[in-house]
Amino acid sequence: MTSTFERVDRTITAWMARNGLRLLRWSLGVIFLWFGALKFFPGMSPADELATATVERLTLGLLSGAAARIMLAILEVAIGLGLLSGRFTRITLLFLFGQMAGAVTPLFLFPDRVWVRAPAAPTLEGQYILKNLILVSAGIVIGATARGGRLTIESEAESSSVS
Repeated sequence: MTSTFERVDRTITAWMARNGLRLLRWSLGVIFLWFGALKFFPGMSPADELATATVERLTLGLLSGAAARIMLAILEVAIGLGLLSGRFTRITLLFLFGQMAGAVTPLFLFPDRVWVRAPAAPTLEGQYILKNLILVSAGIVIGATARGGRLTIESEAESSSVS
C-alpha cells in the first residue's frame, strides 16, 4: 500500500513529465520572441550596443550596427516563433545554437566590457551573456525530444523491475 505522500508525489511528477517540456519550450520561445522584438526598436534592448558591435566585428564591418540589430531581431523572433509553435524544432534549435555561439563571443572580443576581473567577476553585461548557459541547456533538453523522446516518471531501474 502506498502512502498519501507517494501518491501525491507520483501525481505531481506525472504532471511535470507531461507538461514540463512544453512549458520549457514555450518559456524559451517567449524569451527569444520578446528579446528579439525589442531589437526592432533602437535603444530598447539593453544588449543593443554590445550585440551590434559583436556582429559588426564578426562580419568584419560588412554589417553596420542598424543592419546587425535588425538581423538579430529577425533571427531571435524566428527562434521564438519556432519554439512557441513547436514546428520546425530541429532547424529552430540549429538557429538557437548558432545565435548562442555568437552571443558568447563578446566574452572574448570585448573582455573589458564583460569582465570586472576575468574570469571570476563578470560585469552586468557579462552576467547577461553567461545566463545564456541555461538557454543552451534548455535547447539541449528540447532537442533530446525532437525525434519523439519524452520524459517519464519512472527510472530505468523501476521500469525494468516492473517487466
